[in-house]
Amino acid sequence: MTYQRNFIKELTYTAVGIFIVLLAILVSTQAINLLGRAASGRVAVDAVAALIGFWTLGMTPLLLVLTAFISTLTVLTRYWRDNEMVIWLSSGLSLKQWIRPVLQFAVPFALLTAVIQLSVLPWAELRSREFAEILKQKQQLSLVEAGVFRNLGSRDDRVYFVETFDTDSGVMKNLFLREVDDKGRESVVFAKEGTFSLADNKRTLELSNGYRYNGTPGQADFNEVSFQHLSLIISVTPKVVNAADSRKTIPTADLFGSSKPEYQGELLWRLSLPVSVLILSLLAIPLSYFNPRTGHTYNILIAIGFFLIYQNGQTFLRNAVISGQLNFWLGLLPMHLLMIAAIVILLRVRSMPAQPFFSALKGGSK
Repeated sequence: MTYQRNFIKELTYTAVGIFIVLLAILVSTQAINLLGRAASGRVAVDAVAALIGFWTLGMTPLLLVLTAFISTLTVLTRYWRDNEMVIWLSSGLSLKQWIRPVLQFAVPFALLTAVIQLSVLPWAELRSREFAEILKQKQQLSLVEAGVFRNLGSRDDRVYFVETFDTDSGVMKNLFLREVDDKGRESVVFAKEGTFSLADNKRTLELSNGYRYNGTPGQADFNEVSFQHLSLIISVTPKVVNAADSRKTIPTADLFGSSKPEYQGELLWRLSLPVSVLILSLLAIPLSYFNPRTGHTYNILIAIGFFLIYQNGQTFLRNAVISGQLNFWLGLLPMHLLMIAAIVILLRVRSMPAQPFFSALKGGSK
Protein backbone atom coordinates (compact mmCIF):
# COMPACT_ATOMS: atom_id res chain seq x y z
CA MET A 1 0.00 0.00 0.00
CA THR A 2 1.00 3.60 -0.58
CA TYR A 3 0.68 4.55 3.08
CA GLN A 4 3.01 1.72 4.05
CA ARG A 5 5.70 2.79 1.58
CA ASN A 6 5.49 6.42 2.64
CA PHE A 7 5.46 5.43 6.31
CA ILE A 8 8.56 3.23 6.01
CA LYS A 9 10.32 5.88 3.94
CA GLU A 10 9.65 8.54 6.57
CA LEU A 11 10.69 6.15 9.33
CA THR A 12 13.98 5.43 7.56
CA TYR A 13 14.87 9.10 7.14
CA THR A 14 13.93 9.82 10.74
CA ALA A 15 15.94 6.83 12.00
CA VAL A 16 19.08 7.92 10.16
CA GLY A 17 18.86 11.40 11.67
CA ILE A 18 18.17 10.12 15.19
CA PHE A 19 20.99 7.56 15.04
CA ILE A 20 23.50 10.19 13.88
CA VAL A 21 22.43 12.61 16.61
CA LEU A 22 22.58 9.97 19.37
CA LEU A 23 25.91 8.67 18.12
CA ALA A 24 27.40 12.17 17.92
CA ILE A 25 26.27 13.00 21.48
CA LEU A 26 27.60 9.77 22.99
CA VAL A 27 30.89 9.74 21.07
CA SER A 28 31.63 13.40 21.80
CA THR A 29 30.91 12.87 25.50
CA GLN A 30 33.18 9.82 25.66
CA ALA A 31 35.88 11.57 23.62
CA ILE A 32 35.91 14.51 26.04
CA ASN A 33 36.16 12.08 28.95
CA LEU A 34 39.05 10.13 27.41
CA LEU A 35 40.91 13.27 26.33
CA GLY A 36 40.66 14.56 29.88
CA ARG A 37 42.09 11.29 31.19
CA ALA A 38 44.84 11.44 28.55
CA ALA A 39 45.73 14.99 29.57
CA SER A 40 46.14 13.82 33.17
CA GLY A 41 48.32 10.89 32.07
CA ARG A 42 45.85 8.12 32.94
CA VAL A 43 45.36 7.13 29.27
CA ALA A 44 47.93 7.15 26.47
CA VAL A 45 47.15 9.78 23.84
CA ASP A 46 47.67 7.36 20.94
CA ALA A 47 45.10 4.98 22.47
CA VAL A 48 42.20 7.45 22.60
CA ALA A 49 40.93 6.76 19.07
CA ALA A 50 41.02 2.98 19.53
CA LEU A 51 39.27 3.16 22.90
CA ILE A 52 36.53 5.38 21.44
CA GLY A 53 36.07 2.87 18.62
CA PHE A 54 35.71 -0.10 20.97
CA TRP A 55 33.35 1.84 23.23
CA THR A 56 31.18 2.97 20.32
CA LEU A 57 30.89 -0.57 19.02
CA GLY A 58 29.79 -1.74 22.45
CA MET A 59 27.08 0.94 22.59
CA THR A 60 25.74 0.27 19.08
CA PRO A 61 23.09 -2.35 20.08
CA LEU A 62 21.53 0.01 22.61
CA LEU A 63 21.67 2.83 20.06
CA LEU A 64 19.79 0.66 17.56
CA VAL A 65 17.12 -0.14 20.16
CA LEU A 66 16.68 3.56 20.96
CA THR A 67 16.68 4.56 17.29
CA ALA A 68 13.93 2.11 16.34
CA PHE A 69 11.78 3.10 19.33
CA ILE A 70 12.21 6.88 19.03
CA SER A 71 11.77 6.88 15.24
CA THR A 72 8.49 4.97 15.36
CA LEU A 73 7.23 7.10 18.25
CA THR A 74 8.19 10.37 16.52
CA VAL A 75 6.58 9.60 13.16
CA LEU A 76 3.34 8.21 14.58
CA THR A 77 3.04 11.11 17.05
CA ARG A 78 3.20 13.46 14.08
CA TYR A 79 0.37 11.50 12.47
CA TRP A 80 -1.76 12.06 15.58
CA ARG A 81 -0.78 15.73 15.84
CA ASP A 82 -1.67 16.40 12.19
CA ASN A 83 -5.00 14.54 12.57
CA GLU A 84 -3.97 11.90 10.03
CA MET A 85 -4.55 9.17 12.59
CA VAL A 86 -8.01 10.55 13.38
CA ILE A 87 -8.94 10.24 9.71
CA TRP A 88 -7.47 6.72 9.73
CA LEU A 89 -9.68 5.62 12.63
CA SER A 90 -12.72 7.45 11.26
CA SER A 91 -12.40 5.40 8.09
CA GLY A 92 -13.06 2.24 10.08
CA LEU A 93 -9.41 1.13 10.21
CA SER A 94 -7.62 -0.04 13.33
CA LEU A 95 -4.26 0.73 14.91
CA LYS A 96 -3.47 -2.97 14.55
CA GLN A 97 -3.00 -2.41 10.83
CA TRP A 98 0.15 -0.40 11.64
CA ILE A 99 1.79 -3.51 13.08
CA ARG A 100 2.90 -4.88 9.72
CA PRO A 101 4.66 -1.74 8.40
CA VAL A 102 6.25 -1.14 11.81
CA LEU A 103 7.64 -4.69 11.82
CA GLN A 104 8.93 -4.23 8.26
CA PHE A 105 10.93 -1.30 9.58
CA ALA A 106 11.98 -2.89 12.91
CA VAL A 107 13.00 -6.38 11.76
CA PRO A 108 16.21 -5.19 9.99
CA PHE A 109 17.16 -3.30 13.17
CA ALA A 110 16.54 -6.43 15.22
CA LEU A 111 18.64 -8.58 12.88
CA LEU A 112 21.51 -6.09 12.90
CA THR A 113 21.33 -5.88 16.69
CA ALA A 114 21.37 -9.69 16.92
CA VAL A 115 24.45 -9.96 14.68
CA ILE A 116 26.34 -7.37 16.72
CA GLN A 117 25.24 -8.79 20.08
CA LEU A 118 25.83 -12.45 19.29
CA SER A 119 28.93 -12.30 17.10
CA VAL A 120 30.68 -8.95 16.91
CA LEU A 121 30.66 -7.75 20.52
CA PRO A 122 32.33 -10.84 22.10
CA TRP A 123 35.15 -10.56 19.55
CA ALA A 124 35.44 -6.78 20.04
CA GLU A 125 35.47 -7.14 23.84
CA LEU A 126 38.31 -9.68 23.61
CA ARG A 127 40.33 -7.45 21.26
CA SER A 128 39.70 -4.47 23.53
CA ARG A 129 41.06 -6.30 26.57
CA GLU A 130 44.12 -7.51 24.64
CA PHE A 131 44.76 -3.97 23.43
CA ALA A 132 44.43 -2.64 26.99
CA GLU A 133 46.92 -5.25 28.25
CA ILE A 134 49.50 -4.41 25.58
CA LEU A 135 49.01 -0.70 26.18
CA LYS A 136 49.45 -1.20 29.92
CA GLN A 137 52.79 -2.94 29.45
CA LYS A 138 54.04 -0.34 26.97
CA GLN A 139 53.02 2.46 29.29
CA GLN A 140 54.90 0.91 32.19
CA LEU A 141 58.10 1.03 30.16
CA SER A 142 57.54 4.50 28.80
CA LEU A 143 57.21 6.21 32.18
CA VAL A 144 60.94 6.84 32.59
CA GLU A 145 61.58 9.97 34.63
CA ALA A 146 64.94 11.18 35.84
CA GLY A 147 65.42 11.53 39.58
CA VAL A 148 62.42 9.33 40.51
CA PHE A 149 62.33 5.78 41.89
CA ARG A 150 60.03 3.53 39.85
CA ASN A 151 59.05 -0.13 39.69
CA LEU A 152 60.58 -2.02 36.78
CA GLY A 153 57.73 -3.65 34.84
CA SER A 154 54.90 -5.02 36.99
CA ARG A 155 57.13 -6.34 39.77
CA ASP A 156 57.21 -4.56 43.14
CA ASP A 157 60.54 -6.17 44.07
CA ARG A 158 62.39 -4.40 41.23
CA VAL A 159 63.08 -0.68 41.70
CA TYR A 160 65.28 1.51 39.53
CA PHE A 161 66.55 5.07 39.61
CA VAL A 162 67.90 7.15 36.70
CA GLU A 163 70.00 10.26 37.18
CA THR A 164 69.51 11.62 33.63
CA PHE A 165 67.36 10.49 30.72
CA ASP A 166 67.59 11.54 27.05
CA THR A 167 64.08 11.35 25.63
CA ASP A 168 65.33 11.51 22.02
CA SER A 169 67.81 8.62 22.16
CA GLY A 170 66.20 6.73 25.04
CA VAL A 171 69.56 6.43 26.83
CA MET A 172 69.61 6.53 30.64
CA LYS A 173 72.73 7.69 32.49
CA ASN A 174 73.97 6.59 35.92
CA LEU A 175 71.34 3.99 36.57
CA PHE A 176 70.67 2.25 39.90
CA LEU A 177 68.64 -0.98 40.15
CA ARG A 178 67.64 -3.03 43.19
CA GLU A 179 65.80 -6.36 43.10
CA VAL A 180 64.99 -9.15 45.56
CA ASP A 181 64.60 -12.81 44.53
CA ASP A 182 62.22 -15.42 46.01
CA LYS A 183 64.85 -16.52 48.57
CA GLY A 184 65.27 -13.02 49.95
CA ARG A 185 68.67 -12.42 48.33
CA GLU A 186 69.19 -8.86 47.25
CA SER A 187 70.84 -7.68 44.05
CA VAL A 188 72.01 -4.11 43.51
CA VAL A 189 73.23 -2.92 40.12
CA PHE A 190 75.03 0.30 39.21
CA ALA A 191 75.51 1.09 35.50
CA LYS A 192 76.74 4.09 33.57
CA GLU A 193 74.21 3.64 30.76
CA GLY A 194 71.01 1.74 30.08
CA THR A 195 68.28 1.45 27.45
CA PHE A 196 65.01 -0.43 27.06
CA SER A 197 64.70 -2.75 24.05
CA LEU A 198 62.23 -5.19 22.50
CA ALA A 199 63.44 -8.30 20.66
CA ASP A 200 62.06 -11.82 20.15
CA ASN A 201 58.89 -10.86 22.05
CA LYS A 202 60.99 -10.01 25.12
CA ARG A 203 61.28 -6.61 26.73
CA THR A 204 64.71 -6.15 28.27
CA LEU A 205 66.78 -3.54 30.07
CA GLU A 206 70.21 -3.33 28.44
CA LEU A 207 72.91 -2.10 30.85
CA SER A 208 76.57 -1.33 30.15
CA ASN A 209 79.72 -0.55 32.16
CA GLY A 210 78.70 -1.28 35.70
CA TYR A 211 78.83 -3.41 38.83
CA ARG A 212 76.47 -5.93 40.36
CA TYR A 213 76.35 -6.78 44.09
CA ASN A 214 74.54 -9.95 45.29
CA GLY A 215 73.88 -11.11 48.83
CA THR A 216 71.50 -11.40 51.79
CA PRO A 217 70.93 -8.30 53.92
CA GLY A 218 72.47 -8.69 57.39
CA GLN A 219 74.98 -11.32 56.28
CA ALA A 220 78.56 -10.92 55.07
CA ASP A 221 78.02 -12.89 51.87
CA PHE A 222 77.87 -10.07 49.30
CA ASN A 223 79.94 -10.46 46.16
CA GLU A 224 80.84 -7.94 43.49
CA VAL A 225 80.82 -8.57 39.74
CA SER A 226 81.77 -6.02 37.10
CA PHE A 227 80.25 -6.19 33.64
CA GLN A 228 80.56 -4.56 30.26
CA HIS A 229 77.05 -5.56 29.21
CA LEU A 230 74.08 -6.95 31.17
CA SER A 231 70.57 -7.80 29.92
CA LEU A 232 67.66 -8.02 32.36
CA ILE A 233 64.38 -9.49 31.07
CA ILE A 234 61.47 -7.32 32.14
CA SER A 235 58.60 -9.21 30.52
CA VAL A 236 57.97 -11.70 27.77
CA THR A 237 55.19 -11.70 25.17
CA PRO A 238 52.29 -9.54 26.39
CA LYS A 239 49.79 -11.45 28.46
CA VAL A 240 47.30 -13.30 26.30
CA VAL A 241 43.76 -12.55 27.39
CA ASN A 242 41.76 -15.73 27.88
CA ALA A 243 38.20 -15.47 26.58
CA ALA A 244 36.97 -17.63 29.46
CA ASP A 245 38.14 -15.02 32.00
CA SER A 246 35.11 -12.83 31.29
CA ARG A 247 31.52 -13.68 30.37
CA LYS A 248 31.47 -10.76 27.92
CA THR A 249 34.20 -12.31 25.75
CA ILE A 250 32.74 -15.83 25.61
CA PRO A 251 31.55 -16.78 22.08
CA THR A 252 27.77 -17.05 22.01
CA ALA A 253 27.87 -20.68 20.86
CA ASP A 254 29.68 -21.57 24.10
CA LEU A 255 26.97 -19.94 26.21
CA PHE A 256 24.17 -22.21 24.99
CA GLY A 257 23.71 -25.20 27.27
CA SER A 258 26.04 -23.84 29.95
CA SER A 259 24.98 -24.40 33.56
CA LYS A 260 27.03 -21.47 34.90
CA PRO A 261 24.71 -18.67 36.13
CA GLU A 262 26.98 -15.91 34.83
CA TYR A 263 26.97 -17.48 31.36
CA GLN A 264 23.19 -17.87 31.41
CA GLY A 265 22.82 -14.23 32.42
CA GLU A 266 25.09 -13.11 29.59
CA LEU A 267 23.14 -15.20 27.06
CA LEU A 268 19.88 -13.73 28.38
CA TRP A 269 21.17 -10.20 27.78
CA ARG A 270 22.45 -10.95 24.29
CA LEU A 271 19.10 -12.41 23.26
CA SER A 272 17.00 -9.74 24.96
CA LEU A 273 18.19 -6.67 23.05
CA PRO A 274 17.14 -7.90 19.56
CA VAL A 275 13.73 -8.84 20.98
CA SER A 276 13.54 -5.41 22.63
CA VAL A 277 13.80 -3.72 19.22
CA LEU A 278 10.63 -5.46 18.01
CA ILE A 279 8.65 -5.05 21.23
CA LEU A 280 9.50 -1.37 21.74
CA SER A 281 8.73 -0.56 18.10
CA LEU A 282 5.28 -2.14 18.47
CA LEU A 283 4.77 -0.44 21.83
CA ALA A 284 5.39 2.91 20.13
CA ILE A 285 2.16 2.47 18.11
CA PRO A 286 -0.26 3.00 21.03
CA LEU A 287 2.16 5.20 22.99
CA SER A 288 2.23 7.69 20.11
CA TYR A 289 -1.36 8.73 20.91
CA PHE A 290 -1.59 12.51 21.03
CA ASN A 291 -4.65 14.70 21.55
CA PRO A 292 -4.29 17.77 19.30
CA ARG A 293 -6.93 19.66 21.34
CA THR A 294 -4.98 19.56 24.60
CA GLY A 295 -1.57 20.19 23.05
CA HIS A 296 0.16 18.22 25.82
CA THR A 297 2.82 15.69 24.92
CA TYR A 298 2.34 13.45 27.92
CA ASN A 299 2.82 10.47 25.62
CA ILE A 300 6.56 11.22 25.43
CA LEU A 301 6.89 11.05 29.22
CA ILE A 302 4.86 7.84 29.31
CA ALA A 303 7.04 6.34 26.56
CA ILE A 304 10.20 7.22 28.50
CA GLY A 305 8.68 5.57 31.57
CA PHE A 306 7.93 2.37 29.67
CA PHE A 307 11.44 2.28 28.23
CA LEU A 308 13.09 2.73 31.62
CA ILE A 309 10.89 0.09 33.23
CA TYR A 310 11.61 -2.33 30.39
CA GLN A 311 15.38 -1.87 30.29
CA ASN A 312 15.88 -1.66 34.05
CA GLY A 313 13.65 -4.69 34.50
CA GLN A 314 15.75 -6.70 32.07
CA THR A 315 18.93 -5.57 33.81
CA PHE A 316 17.52 -6.57 37.20
CA LEU A 317 16.47 -10.02 35.94
CA ARG A 318 19.84 -10.53 34.23
CA ASN A 319 21.65 -9.77 37.48
CA ALA A 320 19.31 -12.14 39.32
CA VAL A 321 20.20 -14.91 36.87
CA ILE A 322 23.93 -14.17 37.19
CA SER A 323 23.68 -14.37 40.98
CA GLY A 324 21.84 -17.71 40.71
CA GLN A 325 18.54 -16.42 42.16
CA LEU A 326 16.56 -17.18 38.98
CA ASN A 327 16.88 -19.72 36.22
CA PHE A 328 17.32 -18.71 32.59
CA TRP A 329 13.68 -18.76 31.49
CA LEU A 330 12.36 -16.93 34.56
CA GLY A 331 14.89 -14.24 33.80
CA LEU A 332 14.22 -14.04 30.06
CA LEU A 333 10.43 -14.11 29.71
CA PRO A 334 8.72 -11.90 32.35
CA MET A 335 9.60 -8.43 31.04
CA HIS A 336 8.97 -9.38 27.41
CA LEU A 337 5.58 -10.91 28.25
CA LEU A 338 4.68 -7.88 30.38
CA MET A 339 5.43 -5.50 27.51
CA ILE A 340 3.53 -7.65 25.02
CA ALA A 341 0.52 -7.55 27.34
CA ALA A 342 0.86 -3.75 27.53
CA ILE A 343 0.91 -3.59 23.72
CA VAL A 344 -2.31 -5.63 23.43
CA ILE A 345 -4.12 -3.56 26.08
CA LEU A 346 -3.00 -0.18 24.76
CA LEU A 347 -3.79 -1.07 21.16
CA ARG A 348 -7.32 -1.96 22.23
CA VAL A 349 -7.75 1.29 24.14
CA ARG A 350 -6.13 3.69 21.65
CA SER A 351 -8.16 2.30 18.76
CA MET A 352 -11.14 3.98 20.47
CA PRO A 353 -9.62 7.30 21.66
CA ALA A 354 -13.02 8.93 22.23
CA GLN A 355 -14.02 6.32 24.81
CA PRO A 356 -12.91 6.35 28.45
CA PHE A 357 -10.03 4.00 29.21
CA PHE A 358 -11.99 1.17 30.85
CA SER A 359 -14.91 1.45 28.45
CA ALA A 360 -12.58 1.11 25.47
CA LEU A 361 -10.85 -1.81 27.19
CA LYS A 362 -14.13 -3.68 27.62
CA GLY A 363 -15.58 -2.72 24.26
CA GLY A 364 -12.64 -3.96 22.20
CA SER A 365 -11.20 -2.50 19.04
CA LYS A 366 -12.64 -2.27 15.58
